[in-house]
Amino acid sequence: MQTKIPQTSAVMTALLRADFTTLWRNRRSLRLVLLVPLVIVISWKGMVKMMGGPYVISGGITIGLISIGLLGYTNSIARDRDKGVFQRLRVGPVAAWTIMCSRVMVQIVTIMAMTIAIFAVGNLVDKIVLSPLGYLTGFFAAVLGGALYLSLGQLIVGLIKNPETVNSTTRLVYFIFIMVGMLGNFGVLGDVVKDMVQWSPYGVVNRMIGTALQPDTWNLQATYALLATLGYTAVFGILGIRFFKWN
Repeated sequence: MQTKIPQTSAVMTALLRADFTTLWRNRRSLRLVLLVPLVIVISWKGMVKMMGGPYVISGGITIGLISIGLLGYTNSIARDRDKGVFQRLRVGPVAAWTIMCSRVMVQIVTIMAMTIAIFAVGNLVDKIVLSPLGYLTGFFAAVLGGALYLSLGQLIVGLIKNPETVNSTTRLVYFIFIMVGMLGNFGVLGDVVKDMVQWSPYGVVNRMIGTALQPDTWNLQATYALLATLGYTAVFGILGIRFFKWN
């Protein structure tokens, strides 16, 4: 008697339902992840006149993407792998790519929700108003930037198996990105560090989103930042998949 293999669409639907249910049950941690960029946008209200609204919005989105990609996605993957969730899923007639695709799609939806929330808070609290095209291009730039940090998270969890080590590593990388990225962008740490930060994952995502929020200011540097973002995403993603262990 042959075993009937479920359709891919049915498998994806079941996985997405389970992953969204898990996300909802852990909504307290989700709220904390989403709260960080909103606090940044509100606390940077005084910088709107000095640096411009798009700078504040892009900074909040960039920090939020780091939080979701490193603290949210990476630690959830490490935790479920340690508990044997992936091993149990792979016992059934489920393709490996559908398992990870479902997890990534849930995070992409979270990134979309965070971006819309930042747009709303920026408008209501900081009175930052962008053009309709700016909201649209900024939204898609945020998704692309989120893909970079998700692939970086995949690389970290692929290279490190112990969940506690993954947690400490992501927090260290998060701290470096936030502190060195923000201070380096302002030139506080010197011109050499500033140039390095501009072409780091933090710098290229921040520049890409900031320029995308003002489509009429798009230039060659923004195009280079977009290409660098895609390159980082591809390299991190390929290596993260290559070294990832299911158990």
